[in-house]
Amino acid sequence: MKPIISVIIPVFNGEKYLGDAIESVLSQTGFRLDLIIVDDGSIDNTAKVAESFGSLIRYHYQINAGTGAARNQGISLALGDFFAFLDADDLWTAEKMKLQWMEFEANPELDMAFSHIENFYSPELSQTEKDRIDIPVSIMPGHHAGTMLIKKEAFLRVGFFRKELQIGEFVDWYARAIELNLNSIMLPDVLVKRRIHKTNLGISRRDQRSGYVHALKAALDRRRV
Repeated sequence: MKPIISVIIPVFNGEKYLGDAIESVLSQTGFRLDLIIVDDGSIDNTAKVAESFGSLIRYHYQINAGTGAARNQGISLALGDFFAFLDADDLWTAEKMKLQWMEFEANPELDMAFSHIENFYSPELSQTEKDRIDIPVSIMPGHHAGTMLIKKEAFLRVGFFRKELQIGEFVDWYARAIELNLNSIMLPDVLVKRRIHKTNLGISRRDQRSGYVHALKAALDRRRV
């Protein structure tokens, strides 16, 4: 029997896209999924969207604390032996779990698997808005939380996300994983589609992009010790 895979979706005011994200996870047939929605203080209809899926998901509300804190809360609630993550505005392709799981079956020493990611413009954007939000590369290797499937034990070896980083918390986490020499693989397949829209964190919170710099600086500082 396949192990339980806990899938954690953090969401803040995500009523517009959350349903699509959940459905893309539920399309992963043949797996025992523990799907956890962590509502990071939404004031829209996010709760109603999540709860419309009934017993297929577990819903948890918290006071707004950021993506890292929301993912950490999901991890603390998780029942699975493997962890996976998805942002509430992104999508998994139908074979995401299947293709990554095949890699774990082929290599018992594997700690985590990633895949390529494809950026796409959300359908509601006008051409003017698309021109304003440039996508320099549509398909790229996805060292990104949304592409990762990881053993629980390997994740906990690295530790939780730094909740004080509003942007760049995964950059920081991945740097720590590399320092511990976790065994990883990058699949050539596009298994995650990243939605580009007007309220992406990297677009709407330009003033907090220093989080990426802080994450990289922290990684460099650790290497000097």
